[in-house]
Amino acid sequence: MIPDTFNYFNFRRLRLTADGTGYGVYDFRLQMTLEPEAITDNPALSVLTPQVKDAYFSLNEIPYLGRFRIGNFFVPFSLEQVTNDTNNAFLERSIPTQTVFAADREVGVALYNCTPEQNVTWTTGFFLDSISEGLKKRLDDNQGYRISGRGTWLPYYDEPSNGRYLVHTGLGVLSTNDQDNIVRFRTRPQVSEGPRLIDTGNLLADTFTTGNFETAIVWGRFSVQSEAFLCNIHMLDNTTSTANGAYLYTSWFVTGENRVFERFGQHGAQFFRNAPYSNFAVTRGGISPGALELKARWSHLDFNNVQKGQYNDLTVGFNWYWSDRTRIMFDWIHPVTSETTIYGATTSDLLGMRFDFNW
Repeated sequence: MIPDTFNYFNFRRLRLTADGTGYGVYDFRLQMTLEPEAITDNPALSVLTPQVKDAYFSLNEIPYLGRFRIGNFFVPFSLEQVTNDTNNAFLERSIPTQTVFAADREVGVALYNCTPEQNVTWTTGFFLDSISEGLKKRLDDNQGYRISGRGTWLPYYDEPSNGRYLVHTGLGVLSTNDQDNIVRFRTRPQVSEGPRLIDTGNLLADTFTTGNFETAIVWGRFSVQSEAFLCNIHMLDNTTSTANGAYLYTSWFVTGENRVFERFGQHGAQFFRNAPYSNFAVTRGGISPGALELKARWSHLDFNNVQKGQYNDLTVGFNWYWSDRTRIMFDWIHPVTSETTIYGATTSDLLGMRFDFNW
């Protein structure tokens, strides 16, 4: 029996953003969030709002170095993680990425660059570990830090169709020196509320390093995306533990559109906004349908090496795009956990729907 499995509604994201470019080579972005934190993570009345999401300044076109960025922004690691929330295909990122193996936004500096054809990109960054979303500071003698690196290669990109047909690959590494020598990985089903189904508990470790392989294929209306992660955890007693995970998902546009890929976007190689051939509209002249995308995903997380079990997740659903900035999302999520997870061997079924718009 899994407790606290309530129906709910909430504002998943409620954010104000200001961004722009100027003086030829500069750009900036400030994004503040007003949505509440997950209820089960915070005592009553302890939620801090607003919170800083993006707050960075970039200097572009530096000879040999490319783009320099400083501030609070996505740690450059994992294709799904650096693809903006509004451009990912599912309600939430896959279970091995956000809050587990891939870092979220953190305070740091990074360099981004690419070849002139933009078929090869590389990124590296240095970040402070686990700085509070609300306070954005820490007062102690050990800040902790992360070092990240990501390289990508497009072995095939169809220029005449602007990437309607492409093959993307990439490798990444994220090394963390933990600030308090306590490492913990845990996650809930791929919704924003509810109990966590798998948890390593507090591991006494000083460093951990995660490597990943990413790939994506867009072939007209059909696409596939996948990543695999392997994490090596250095314990304080000089032993080593490992954890791993992966996801694979596919989507198909019934109405003929394709997923849109940016070879060198805001965070490097990433997916961009999907746009219908015709926006959804109901007028005297008739009905325009928008775009319909069918999708399916399998996610996997394995903590057996630290005796905390395994978690698999199947998700299927659809996205109905009214425009490139407005869509309705629907996911059916089916988590399956093994005997040594928090609640033992369980299966669940969750239904999630979101109205998503941004301007």
